[in-house]
Amino acid sequence: MFIVAGLVLGAIFGGFRARKRGGNTKDIWQYAAVHAMLFAIIGLFATVILNRMML
Repeated sequence: MFIVAGLVLGAIFGGFRARKRGGNTKDIWQYAAVHAMLFAIIGLFATVILNRMML
């Protein structure tokens, strides 16, 4: 669940960040994709850590 949330939030955050910096459409898509991957990896680690703590 954290992975999907990280993907969505990362894409939104990356898109807003690129738009704020004055990027064109390709810049916005690239920032959104990179931030989505980064946040998904963070969500993956959070999921693994929480599952390990519950066992």
